Amino acid sequence: MLGVPDDRPPAPTVPPWRAAVKYMWFVVVAVALVVGLVLYSRWDENHKIEQQAAQKKRQQDAHEADLLGGNRFEILQFYAAPPAIQHGDVVHLCYGVSNAKTVKLEPQTDGVWPSLNHCVIVTPAKDTTYTLTATDANGLTKTQSVSVVVR
Repeated sequence: MLGVPDDRPPAPTVPPWRAAVKYMWFVVVAVALVVGLVLYSRWDENHKIEQQAAQKKRQQDAHEADLLGGNRFEILQFYAAPPAIQHGDVVHLCYGVSNAKTVKLEPQTDGVWPSLNHCVIVTPAKDTTYTLTATDANGLTKTQSVSVVVR
């Protein structure tokens, strides 16, 4: 009523910073969500890049293994360099085998062993045919020959 004194104490006044703090949690939650979203998207992108790189590496490794014979047993290469020489010159006999247990080179006195790429030096006195024999773990054998001409 008008003109009647109010015996109630005055309502406490709220400082302005308290009103701002009351709604500050909205800002904190929004910032936390944005930061979390940015971190997750970066992690996800890096994870996808790593998976693509790993897949590419697996494909490259499989291709290289296939070039080297894969799991097949075979003589990959056997050649003489040079194939013709003068009397007294040397020849490099080079061979490569995949999945062989033993390798034998005839006629040859030096030791040979299974390798993807190995060369031995020979000095033939006359025209000679060299034979490479590879044996796998199951006892299967493969042979290949190369001839060297001596002039």
